[in-house]
Amino acid sequence: MNNNLIIRNEEILLIGLCRLEFSSEHTEKLKTRVSGTVDWKYFADLANAHGVGALAYHNLEELGFLRYIPEEIAKFLHNILMLSLTRNTRHMCEMKGVLNLLNKAGIKTVLLKGLALEMSVYGNKGLRQMTDVDVLISKENCIKARELLMADGFESLPVKSYFHNLIITHTGKHLPSLLKNGFSIEIHHELFGAGKNDLTKMLYEDTFETEINGERTYIPKAKLLFLYLVKHLHYHEMNNESQLRLYTDLVVLLDRFRNEIINKDLPGLADQAGISEIITGKLEILRDFWGITFPGFFDGFIEKWHNPDSAEKFVSFLKCPKNNPSPDKALPYRNTLKEIPGIHRKMLFLLGDLFPSISFMKKRYNCSSGWKAILYYPHRLGKLWYLIK
Repeated sequence: MNNNLIIRNEEILLIGLCRLEFSSEHTEKLKTRVSGTVDWKYFADLANAHGVGALAYHNLEELGFLRYIPEEIAKFLHNILMLSLTRNTRHMCEMKGVLNLLNKAGIKTVLLKGLALEMSVYGNKGLRQMTDVDVLISKENCIKARELLMADGFESLPVKSYFHNLIITHTGKHLPSLLKNGFSIEIHHELFGAGKNDLTKMLYEDTFETEINGERTYIPKAKLLFLYLVKHLHYHEMNNESQLRLYTDLVVLLDRFRNEIINKDLPGLADQAGISEIITGKLEILRDFWGITFPGFFDGFIEKWHNPDSAEKFVSFLKCPKNNPSPDKALPYRNTLKEIPGIHRKMLFLLGDLFPSISFMKKRYNCSSGWKAILYYPHRLGKLWYLIK
């Protein structure tokens, strides 16, 4: 790690707590930091902003470090853990009904991201904070699954426009979120982008069976789940909405399934997914800030795509997770457009952005009436030109 980087004791402490397994060496280093001079208010606010307050409290308690923490800070972090545990328990209860419905229809449901990780590596203790549930369903069955859930009382977030509704399985990697009684679920049908459906299919099929409250479901095997989580992390970074918890997911997966993930297959799969540069950047961060080591044959893979600015960018993100916009704000939009198959679908996508629904326009431009919203349609042309130029 670059020794010239300005990184605070509280930030190093938070990184150190973002894992599940601790060697004696790690524990001693953390003890030195936690018992020293710590701005606990800054630490707690940072943990909360990065979505790792629950994990931080758990580890501080498990390591016997709570005695070093002011009572009000410990209570604040403990409340985050209790809220996360309550929310995740609610997710599990709601998923029982979802899975019952889809299993009866013969639709295989694969858990992704938060709930998959909470069940497979975090231990169902509320340590993986999440706000909704993400699942992967085959492209052949995703619309059927959506219709079944909507018939059961779920309501869909509105589609941006009539034109986008015509290409609903091509405008993104998941369908619009479905909500019922405060519970939200996203149905994904594609994970790695257009032209890489073989990887999505491989992840969908290479799973292990588990259950939620007696209902069958599936979790991806570690290697492809790791690959997907790296791409997912990069997507959030490009949209200025990432958190340390997404890096922590990679750390805990590596701690638990290192040999399944770090082997000679990974570079080839990363190349197939088109994320070789992205994944090596993340491996460098895990190496430099978490002390994770990699076998010698990975050296060439990492050095080939080495980015000298990655550590500095990570530290900036660490200090302020929501203030790191991409230098090219239009890039995610252009990537989405690029991955839509067929010229006619691309045209429908562009038309949908030029002429969104009136309800979307009223919300987007804070208009009290539809007539006022219509006046903003010419503005859409300038925005669209900025995004695709």
